Amino acid sequence: MSSSPEIDRRRILIFEPDAEGHSQEWLEHLMTFVAVQGAGTEICLLIPRKLRAPLGRSIPDGAADRIRLLELSRMEERLCTMRPLALAAFARWWTMRRHLKRNAARSGFFLTVDLLCLPLALGLGFGGASVSGILFRPSVHYGELGRYVPSLTENLRDLRKAVLYRLMLRNRCLSRVFSLDPFFPAHARASYPRGDKVETLPDPAHLPAELPGTPSASDDFVPPGRVGFLLFGYLAERKGPLAILDALSKLSPSTAARVAVLLAGKVDPALRQRLERKFLELTHQRPELWLRIDDRRLAGGELAGLVRRSDVVLAPYQRFVGSSGVLLWAARAGRPVLAQEFGLVGRLTRDHGLGVAVDSSDSSQLARGIARMVELGPTTFIDRAAARRFTEAQSPQRFASLVLSM
Repeated sequence: MSSSPEIDRRRILIFEPDAEGHSQEWLEHLMTFVAVQGAGTEICLLIPRKLRAPLGRSIPDGAADRIRLLELSRMEERLCTMRPLALAAFARWWTMRRHLKRNAARSGFFLTVDLLCLPLALGLGFGGASVSGILFRPSVHYGELGRYVPSLTENLRDLRKAVLYRLMLRNRCLSRVFSLDPFFPAHARASYPRGDKVETLPDPAHLPAELPGTPSASDDFVPPGRVGFLLFGYLAERKGPLAILDALSKLSPSTAARVAVLLAGKVDPALRQRLERKFLELTHQRPELWLRIDDRRLAGGELAGLVRRSDVVLAPYQRFVGSSGVLLWAARAGRPVLAQEFGLVGRLTRDHGLGVAVDSSDSSQLARGIARMVELGPTTFIDRAAARRFTEAQSPQRFASLVLSM
């Protein structure tokens, strides 16, 4: 009996219920690859309502027959993003299984597979289909990356992850796990019986073209005579905006008069009140500072312009686990970062000469890092040749090729 032509065409269902962060950009990379090089592949993007319109506008010409947008129902979207996360994990498993069958797809891909560790560890399957996904938050190997003194909570977290990773990799329906952390696959191979399923995936963060004439509330960034420090993206507490404001309060008046700091991006509602209060206090106490918060989601081209106008890109994460596209945006623009020394972000910053890594949970160390970069000049702290080699190894095309080679 011959198989159906639909299945012969390699139909892959790609699932991402979260509209925030990198989701839209990464799905666009996959769409572009299918349009240019994926003649034998059809992708179905299972996405939240918020992404339907922007992704619909991004479908490349001539590829509409190979790219389908499937909108999650309101209930599916709510269940897949609910708290507690364990319930969201099982909702995502159920939703993927249901849509794989409905769309006659034999392969499924989770843009974020971290939450699926529990259902996969329990041996749950997908009706005969195979699945893969990107693991964003491995931390069990951080003792191998540099100085790592975990708290009790972090120890328990890493123990739980180690058990789940070992069990989920035994699940026969799980074909591959991609890691943006280039150090984790070797650890997985050495630590887990099926660790060979874990492969390195390049982070496809891409600095888009700046659109000329795009108005911005931050067009005056950076004022003459100042060094511009930029913190961008979704401004949650773990990104370090509060730590930056605390560090600015510790600068000497002469140094503060030479810096310009812009926080650009949508502020997490849970953080907004505290951030506004600190901002008002700081601008009242230190009038010599140039400090702005642009609280909105900025378009890619507008952010690209801000990165290029900046002198230093801030990545003062608070013991953040995983990779960060901010490093690539900064490196591609030739701008040094002031980053956390913890985990993968710190290791990449040190290994590739991307900037300065400090204990970003200590506002005094952050203040000293800012002062050094102002005093010695930002270009002192980046190895542009090494940064260029780092970015050349990461590309949206290579990312999409690996993801769709299922």
